[in-house]
Order: sequence, then structure tokens, then C-alpha cells
Amino acid sequence: MDQTFRFLSQIAIRPLADERVHARFLTDRDLPALLELEQEKWTDVQAASRAQLQARIDAHPDLAVGAFCSRSGRLLASLFMRPVADDFHRCVTSWEDCTLLPSPATGTTLFGISLTSRDQAGVTALLKFFWPYALKRGWRYIYLGSPVPGLRDWMAAHPEGHVEDYVHARRRGLPLDPQLRYYASRGFDRIVSIKRDYFPHERSLDYGVLLRGTVPLSILRPVWSALALPTIQRIAHPLAALL
Repeated sequence: MDQTFRFLSQIAIRPLADERVHARFLTDRDLPALLELEQEKWTDVQAASRAQLQARIDAHPDLAVGAFCSRSGRLLASLFMRPVADDFHRCVTSWEDCTLLPSPATGTTLFGISLTSRDQAGVTALLKFFWPYALKRGWRYIYLGSPVPGLRDWMAAHPEGHVEDYVHARRRGLPLDPQLRYYASRGFDRIVSIKRDYFPHERSLDYGVLLRGTVPLSILRPVWSALALPTIQRIAHPLAALL
């Protein structure tokens, strides 16, 4: 443990660099920009309302993050999360179920209510920003529910096939489905369960896949709990390639 502290302390002296995208926790003032992003990226059925966005920020202000263009201030990506029990995936069938579960008093698991983006640099900024907070708070796992937008066309071409076959199909070692492949590239590579009627999504035939990602270096929880957040932020910056 002493060697780990010395290693982290050496990394911590490196300065943080400015970037063209910056991330921060969301507030009520961001609601117009959030609504615009929702309406751009989701259908009327899928998009969150102003009241829903407000409720997410109010419920967990430390788990609502936005990424913004440093020049224009335009919202590039948003991420909303909530605490869940470690075994929550066993008792849910839909995205709505995941959002309505009672929050546990303690735990190490988060559920990503939504990840919405118009710029991939925004997603990267969200992950980099939240990582130190996740380490400090002791979060170990983050779950996301993913659509499978290639499913409808695949089923049309393989009428005898099964949804499970498509979800687990690989091409050159990566998921066949483009959305699952994207999430796998961001660390959400563990397929936990496949849910029918998970969320309205025509190309996915309303199926969703619960994916689990592990917060990098979260196994060192005793170390992070002993360090101040600014120190963890300085440590995390040069290690961001792990995300």
C-alpha cells in the first residue's frame, strides 16, 4: 500500500491541461440546452421532458453531468446516473423499472439513466470528469441499457435466428451490433442481460441490453477514500487513457 501511495503521489504533481471541451455537473440553468439536445437525439416518445430532466438533477445533482464546448458553451453531451443495488438487474424488465427502483443506502453500483451526445469528444470529457468523483465516492460498476439498432435488419435476414444470437455475435472480436460495439470501446463490454420491451426503439424491436462497465482502478478503494478529491483529479488526468 505504501508503494501505491508513492506511485500515485508522483503522478499527482503533473499539471492538468486545458481542453476544447469541458465538463461539469448540471444545474437548473442547463434545462433549455438539455431539452434541445433531447429533442435532437431522441424521438418524441423517447425524449425526456423538462420535468423529468429537472427531477433527475434534483434527485442526484452529483450524478448529472454535462460536457460543453469551451468556446461556444454549447452542450455536447449529457449523462444522468442513479445509485442502484448491486443485483438490481435481476428484478427489472424495462428502462422505466431501472429508473424507479429505490436507491440503496450504501452500494458500489450506478445505473446510467441516459447518455445523450452530439459529439464524441463530449462523451470522452464526461468520462474524464466523472472518473475522479467515482473513485472518491467508491463507485465500482456502472450499468447502461443499450439499444441494438441492427437487430431489426438482422432478424429480417435471419428469420430463424434468435435475439441472443445477434446480441452475442462478434466480428473481428467486437460486437456485431454498432451500438454495442461503441459501448464496448468505452469499457461497457460485459453483457449482463437482454430485456424484451426494454425501451421504445423501432430498429431494436424494443429490445435493450444491460451492459456493465467497471470503473478503472476502483479496486484501490481504500487509497482513493484516503486522498483528497483535487489529488485524485491530478492523478486521474494523465491516466485518462484507461477510460
